[in-house]
Amino acid sequence: MQILLSKEFEFQMAHALARYPGKCRNLHGHNYRLIVTVASSTTLPNDPTIPLNSQSGMVMDFGEIKSMVEKCIIEPFDHALVVPEGSPFQHIEQTKLVVTPFEPTSENLLLHFASLLTPHLPQGVKLHALKLYETGSSAAELLL
Repeated sequence: MQILLSKEFEFQMAHALARYPGKCRNLHGHNYRLIVTVASSTTLPNDPTIPLNSQSGMVMDFGEIKSMVEKCIIEPFDHALVVPEGSPFQHIEQTKLVVTPFEPTSENLLLHFASLLTPHLPQGVKLHALKLYETGSSAAELLL
């Protein structure tokens, strides 16, 4: 049995998809919404067969999730320009430029975000899902 905890975050980011043949090849931005879901085993009253993750009875404190996501994702990506290596936009004088070894699509960003968050999770807690809204009606989701 598992309990899932989800926390939602918002950030703004610009990107350009250098190898995409459509209009997203051009520099543009989005108001992203990221939903982070973690999971762990829990204990039910009088059921010692299901392990408890902490003395508090919590899977993870929501404040811990917030701190982790802000450190790993929000601080580096909020109000940043994210472009792949070799992009012509890579040389724009920018105070906050993130150059990635991949095209910064929603799908690739989800995979990257998962790799950033996973090492910071406490023992017994795993990343269950990430959902990234690029617009109010368009999202990509990574289930782990």
